Amino acid sequence: MLLIGELELGGTEKQLFLLASGLRDRGIEVSVLLLTGGGPYEGELRDAGIEVRRLGFARGHFSPGVLWRNLWAFARLVRLLHHLRPDVLHAFLFRSYIVGPPAARLAGVPVVVAGRRSQSDYKSGRRWIFAVERAMTRITDHVVANAWAVRDDAHTVERVPARKLTVIYNGLPTHYFDHVEPEDVDTTLPVILCVANLKRQKGHSFLIDAAAELSRRGRPATLVLIGDGPERPRLEAQAKALHVDARFVGRITAPERFLARADVVVLPSLSEGLSNAVMEAMAMGRPVVATAVGGTPELLDGRGVLVPASNPTALADGIARVLNDPDLAASLGAEARGWALKNLDVACMVEEHTDLYRRLMEDRCAG
Repeated sequence: MLLIGELELGGTEKQLFLLASGLRDRGIEVSVLLLTGGGPYEGELRDAGIEVRRLGFARGHFSPGVLWRNLWAFARLVRLLHHLRPDVLHAFLFRSYIVGPPAARLAGVPVVVAGRRSQSDYKSGRRWIFAVERAMTRITDHVVANAWAVRDDAHTVERVPARKLTVIYNGLPTHYFDHVEPEDVDTTLPVILCVANLKRQKGHSFLIDAAAELSRRGRPATLVLIGDGPERPRLEAQAKALHVDARFVGRITAPERFLARADVVVLPSLSEGLSNAVMEAMAMGRPVVATAVGGTPELLDGRGVLVPASNPTALADGIARVLNDPDLAASLGAEARGWALKNLDVACMVEEHTDLYRRLMEDRCAG
């Protein structure tokens, strides 16, 4: 059983979908539990014949009504786990790996696995989060990190024991390595593409500042932003004020045609795990400029341009370097694609999870 909050368009949600589908293809019975709501991947999982159940946890601030609803949903989760008796519960993202382990232990689930998909920067100043995490880690059998940077952060900051940590890189579907026709973007300027939810930690405001800096240098470009989120109104206003040609495309489940059209793909994140957007750009042979945070340096070491976070001037320099040197752009794209073919195979990702689950089950039985 795979446990997550919801199935909106996000990197972790996509990886859960790929893992669930891969496990099913290998003859392993798999189902997905959602704490709160659904999303685009819910329908895709059902279409693939994978059972999806909503547990009914409430979002929002603390109140007596929210408390009682969540207690009811937690009791439902325990009953469901006790009735279905899965061998493994794998919890993704913070809410899931806080709620999942105690419910699994109460229900007698043999193996409990938690995921770490990003570094702990966003928890800074909130000691209670670390206290809760450490308590949950003590009753969790294993923690899967999607990058070595994330693994090291979990070990040093959260104090997760090294024996409980495994790194499994995200996987890419094979179609990302296929040729696709580029999207028709109505512009005569170079296209800078960013694929990321419009949230503060993704650093879009620095990218818009960088695009404005490029225009001042006489190197204007069209900025295409795929994704949506709470920052969109502010970012639209910023782009308008700075006279940046920014196209807000919204949410797209399959950005391959836009990737094929991009002259450079940029990820200006302030914090990151292992970015699906960077991986997908690499698979399609596009040159990437990204901030050196989280697992991104592991992906782009010698295969892309890395710049410091929160630095629009450095970001503009990196983009200009690619746009002004077609040979460099082609070389980076080819190097990135070759590395992705060898290291980011979805089949390998699923197999590594399967091997881990089996090993943990064997250890439990031996114990």
